[in-house]
Amino acid sequence: MSQDNQEDSSDFWIRKMRQGAFAEAWQFSDKVLASRAGKPCWHWPRHFQYIWDGRSLEGKRVLVRCYHGLGDTIQFIRYAPLLKAMAAKVIVWAQEPLIPLLETVAGIDEILPLHDGTPEADYEADVEIMELPHIFRTTVATIPRQIPYLHVAPRPLAPANKQISVGLVWKPGDWAPHRSIPFDYLAPLANIKGINLYILQADAQEAGWQDGFGINPGAFNLYEFARVIKGLDLLISVDSMPVHLAGALGVPVWTLLHAEADWRWMEDREDSPWYPTMRLFRQAQAGDWESLILRVAGELENLVQTKTLALLPK
Repeated sequence: MSQDNQEDSSDFWIRKMRQGAFAEAWQFSDKVLASRAGKPCWHWPRHFQYIWDGRSLEGKRVLVRCYHGLGDTIQFIRYAPLLKAMAAKVIVWAQEPLIPLLETVAGIDEILPLHDGTPEADYEADVEIMELPHIFRTTVATIPRQIPYLHVAPRPLAPANKQISVGLVWKPGDWAPHRSIPFDYLAPLANIKGINLYILQADAQEAGWQDGFGINPGAFNLYEFARVIKGLDLLISVDSMPVHLAGALGVPVWTLLHAEADWRWMEDREDSPWYPTMRLFRQAQAGDWESLILRVAGELENLVQTKTLALLPK
């Protein structure tokens, strides 16, 4: 199957995953897996490569290759304990900035930094991390929900007070511009009283941020960024790595979605079976971020009122 055909054939799979019909998606994946036999993919971009050949991982030394984005690794590393329950050894070949966080995940025996060469690991079977839901025939009901599965000590950005600490991210990587919110649309969030609004956007100035809008605490490495998120009361973010990080840490997170959202957020849901602390806000019309932000601002004002009342002495 060519790379182009592989991409075309994914439409059925994506539709079933969005509908929550995971079992039908895995039946389709089984057929795709059978069609790949003997067909190399190493010449494709790494995030298109498939690894698992369908064989059992029982009792094997298994290498987990993290070939997609940081958020994908964070989302699917939850399978490490399930994999460890069947495998003799679990080796994770992951993006180097994630390693200090992955060291807190149960079920991993060894972690190696990902690079473009050959893994320095002794393994008998290997999988790409996003193949793990297929391997375990995951359904909506059986998604591993042991939250949190990443563990860090919180790093509060301000002394404890009655203000709600809210982090804000409005732009993902450049590869997904349709997920970005123009900075000017965020204005309704700027004047909400009762919150400390922290700008956690990477390269905030390049993303449109202007001094005086929220509090910009500066840049952090990924481990310290996780500690900052753990210290928040709420993260508000577009679909990007930080929402996975917050979800995996068990931090409340509001995820702002384009009308044509990624399959993992499914359809017509305001919650996510992947992350119990997540709430989904979806565009009503493709490209209409303005209405979505007004809705988020209203919900945030309601939250502030409720939280403030809860904090008042009785």
